[in-house]
Amino acid sequence: METESKVSSEESSSDLSSSESHETIATENNPDYTAERALWGLTYSPYNTDGSCPDLATVTSQLQKVAGVTSNIRLYSTDCSQLRNALQAISSSNLNLGIHAGLWISDGESRMQSDLDEFIAATKQYDSSLVKGVSVGNEDLSKGMSESTLIGYINQVRARLQSEGLGHIPVYATEQDALFSQSLAAACDLVQINVHTIFDSAFTSIDASVQSVINRVNTVKANAAKGKLVRVGETGWASAGNTGPSPLTLANEILYVQKFRCAARKSGLEYFYFEAKDALWKQGQAVSEQNFGIFSAQYTPKFDFLDLSSC
Repeated sequence: METESKVSSEESSSDLSSSESHETIATENNPDYTAERALWGLTYSPYNTDGSCPDLATVTSQLQKVAGVTSNIRLYSTDCSQLRNALQAISSSNLNLGIHAGLWISDGESRMQSDLDEFIAATKQYDSSLVKGVSVGNEDLSKGMSESTLIGYINQVRARLQSEGLGHIPVYATEQDALFSQSLAAACDLVQINVHTIFDSAFTSIDASVQSVINRVNTVKANAAKGKLVRVGETGWASAGNTGPSPLTLANEILYVQKFRCAARKSGLEYFYFEAKDALWKQGQAVSEQNFGIFSAQYTPKFDFLDLSSC
């Protein structure tokens, strides 16, 4: 669901029980943290509100806050030096964050090669163990790309990484769950799917919306993954806007992230919650697209993260 910035041409918790003790979660009034993070992962798009590229100091400040909530971030591209800045911020601030990188391929092979070159250069400059994987694109089948083209890009990226001594980094696609075939899964080192029940044609309850995500993950496990790890690349709930019958309010966003987090922990599911901050840089897009963040665009928490401290 992530879209390209206007300025560009563009591990699991050991406690998976449904009942857990109180955890220390970073908040504005409690920035220090020692316990495990509330969320398995967060998607992170660093762009400024006007769509421009943030500087290193801004990225560092943002990731210091993100690191109080999660131990994993997902990036979509390497533009704006975002991978390089994230690696430097994590290294210099000693943040407990793993990076799941992304290559933007929606604008064709030239852009993909540019992102790949930057990915390799940045990963080699810093500690490559901080990079936990790389997604080749995001929902490109739904944008009209053929599966054969996408698989070709995946194979091309994997071969390049192997030739650069980075063959230990998993390579995979991220697609909507309904579009992830056995053939695509076979070409990937893991299966990463975006599952947004917020766009469903009917709404019953937040509980039902959360359970639908778990059910759809299980369907992909049974029909496509063939034993490979299935991870959710995006799921979330907007605090404003309109996507159909699903009621988009801050109260429901809080309820969704609480209930999804607990359901995922119970299922042993890895996931990236969508997303870190409200995406006001998506100017001209739907209001809902700009309001999925757990932080505001100014990186203040939209709710008390202690609400995520127990199931």
